Amino acid sequence: MPRKFKRYRADSEKVDKNKAYPLSEAVSIVKSFNNVKFDQSVELCMHLGVDPRQADQIVRGAVSLPHGIGASKRVIAFCPPDKVDDAKAAGATEAGGEELVKKVEEGWMDFDVAIADPAMMRFVGKLGRALGPRGLMPSPKAGTVTPDVANAVKEYAAGKLEFRTDAGGNVHAVVGKQSFENDKLVDNAQHFINTIEKMKPAAAKGQYVKKISLSATMTPGVTIEQ
Repeated sequence: MPRKFKRYRADSEKVDKNKAYPLSEAVSIVKSFNNVKFDQSVELCMHLGVDPRQADQIVRGAVSLPHGIGASKRVIAFCPPDKVDDAKAAGATEAGGEELVKKVEEGWMDFDVAIADPAMMRFVGKLGRALGPRGLMPSPKAGTVTPDVANAVKEYAAGKLEFRTDAGGNVHAVVGKQSFENDKLVDNAQHFINTIEKMKPAAAKGQYVKKISLSATMTPGVTIEQ
């Protein structure tokens, strides 16, 4: 029997699939799962009662968690010359105007997040086909198009999360690492839950949050009570 399957089955036996657990207990269970050779990310998934095919029911945004997510991101900034130094000081790996747009246009993609000053979007717009499919296109809704470039760079470099409902109406977010202390994982998860609950679209009818589950990279999910 493959070792991975044995470990997963052993972890599954720790979870009652017919039970929803308090958040603090769910965190404890996920942390008790068998360790692997790396520090697994802990992910929260919320299944929402929305129709993601309708533009007015898409839940999308960005959030900074109280204790970060245990990982930094490579951030670039499309900005005017007078903001380049501030962007780099805030943590941008690259910052610039049309020359940076050209670099990306030629195929350079060594970054995780792109921030853009509104004045630069007339140049950045041509990168839609390259950045859009990768989820890297700057967007006002995600807070990645902003005149406060330096602050946005600082937040995203520290692990600020973007989220958006997928085709099944689910919203996913990494809320930390398995090595995090229990209370930090609880704080991060609760903060994300509260953020999504406050964003209920006016067009969404019926039960908004249908299910919440918590899991690590290679573990079963644990249902959280609401």
